[in-house]
Amino acid sequence: EVQLQASGGGLVQAGGSLRLSCAGSGFTYPDYVIGWFRQAPGKEREGVSVISSSDGSTYYADSVKGRFAISGDNAKSTVYLQMNNLKPEDTAVYYCAAGFDVALIPDGMDYWGKGTQVTVSS
Repeated sequence: EVQLQASGGGLVQAGGSLRLSCAGSGFTYPDYVIGWFRQAPGKEREGVSVISSSDGSTYYADSVKGRFAISGDNAKSTVYLQMNNLKPEDTAVYYCAAGFDVALIPDGMDYWGKGTQVTVSS
């Protein structure tokens, strides 16, 4: 059974940084995609960034390009999201998810972890 555990959320001022971690376990597939999605109050869940386990390719939403960086540590089965220059509009619950579609589409993910709250104050 695939399990994902997200951590690292918190409260930060605009312009600050946070690093989210997603520890995964139970993967029996050689190739998969794992990444981050977020949902702000009153809004739909949206893709933030994903990374492919097969070749390390990364994908980002336009709203976070140049500010966020996703990386993976295969030895620890952990994926990180380094978030810099945070903005109030980045405030949301961030979810770690995994699947097989290389796309920033929530419906393309098959496994979800519990979310972690990120709050950016102005």
